[in-house]
Amino acid sequence: MVVGKRGKVGRLVRNLFLILVVLVYLFPVYWMAVTSLKTRVQTFQIPPVWLFTPTWMNYQSVLSAVDVPRSYLNSAIISLATTCFSLLIGSMAAYGLARLKFRRKEDLSFWILSTRMFPPIATIIPIYLLFRNLSLLDTHIALILVYTTFNLGFSVWMMQGFFAEIPIELEEFAYIDGCTRWQVLTRIIYPLARPGLAATAIFCLIFSWNEYLFAVILSGRQSRTMPVIAAGAITDRGVMWGDLTAVAVLIAIPVMIFASLVQKHLVRGLTFGALKQ
Repeated sequence: MVVGKRGKVGRLVRNLFLILVVLVYLFPVYWMAVTSLKTRVQTFQIPPVWLFTPTWMNYQSVLSAVDVPRSYLNSAIISLATTCFSLLIGSMAAYGLARLKFRRKEDLSFWILSTRMFPPIATIIPIYLLFRNLSLLDTHIALILVYTTFNLGFSVWMMQGFFAEIPIELEEFAYIDGCTRWQVLTRIIYPLARPGLAATAIFCLIFSWNEYLFAVILSGRQSRTMPVIAAGAITDRGVMWGDLTAVAVLIAIPVMIFASLVQKHLVRGLTFGALKQ
């Protein structure tokens, strides 16, 4: 009985601790959403206002701007295209590294991963000059190419581990049945690696959706993304906290929706390595 009571007390303490940790991590998100529903006076009021009548004034101000709907569409097009290209190219490269045998394969894998360690700001000048000479500045293609390039190293590194976990005997049985390598990849490997694809897609989408450095330098009025719009709320007269938090909420919503849609595959993907026999 004493052991049972201690176990219940231990679980209660653990649950309370986990709840406290979750509340600490969610408080900035809550404060961002609440601030976006306050007036400018309520935002700067001390002590902070906890009970107030919500207003949609900040969202109306942001959405009435001409650039915001266009920038939202630009972010969606660029992020989705980048994620698809990163998964397509990265998964095929990862499958080759996981299954094919050739000299210096480990060195090649490390080199691909090391491209992710390279600071992006060190490449901004040559990339800008290259796209200027190719007349690709202020286009979706420029940002898609850059984001895909920087996502590929991470995508290959993640997917290689997932493909290595899939038993090779499944492929050998498929070859015996007459399947080609492409059929094995599309009909067997990709369906089994859906958790890994979902986890990789989340990280690629977040990077592409939130990236600011290349977006502010390579884009213009036609291809401007939402992070650039959010930075516009910081003016010489001060920070427009209402507009900034409203844009931040609009930026966070699509990623949260996408994460909830692939949540089941994401959880399986993050724990996939534990299933290895």
